[in-house]
Amino acid sequence: MSTVYARRRRPAAIGATALLACAAVLTTGTPAQAAPPTPVSAATARAYLGELTVKAEGSSDGYSRDKFPHWSTQSGACNTREVVLKRDGTNVQQDSSCAAVSGTWKSPYDGGTWTAASDVDIDHVVPLSEAWKSGANSWTTAQRQGFANDLAQPQLIAVTDNVNQAKGDQDPAEWLPPTASYHCFYARMWVDVKHHYKLTVNSEEKSALTTLLNRC
Repeated sequence: MSTVYARRRRPAAIGATALLACAAVLTTGTPAQAAPPTPVSAATARAYLGELTVKAEGSSDGYSRDKFPHWSTQSGACNTREVVLKRDGTNVQQDSSCAAVSGTWKSPYDGGTWTAASDVDIDHVVPLSEAWKSGANSWTTAQRQGFANDLAQPQLIAVTDNVNQAKGDQDPAEWLPPTASYHCFYARMWVDVKHHYKLTVNSEEKSALTTLLNRC
């Protein structure tokens, strides 16, 4: 059984929220799907990886998180962060502003279990900066906003805040979730998202992903 950790002081969450419509009153209940959309299979991910353009990572010049407007309003008072918190948590209660006031969240990256939404970040599986250096620098702001708030792809997931902050903008050649049993799923998510958005991969990233997918 997972340990429920004590709440910690930490930097402002990178997180965000999005998905189901939130009522303008207190809501409760276990979500039907306490996880992001299921990514493609390992076999399909290997095929997708072979279709991605291999290219040296671009420059971060001009990058800003503001160029990826995130945590957009999804429904009523609910933004993307609150929707993902509702989706990925258990027995999540939200107030009239759609803020999660209670619930339980288990982070698949490290196995940590949290009962305060402030201890949870919403991770962009393919980080915004990584997307920028892989082709999103040429997108319109509207396209980048869609990427940053995408609930249809396996791109947003609720995880332990400090783990998300340790990840930063690193790709799978540089960082992987602490829980090794999640590496296959993580690689499938990463490739699925990059393929959907036609983003490039660098050679080290492709090599790491190939190894991970071959172990699935």
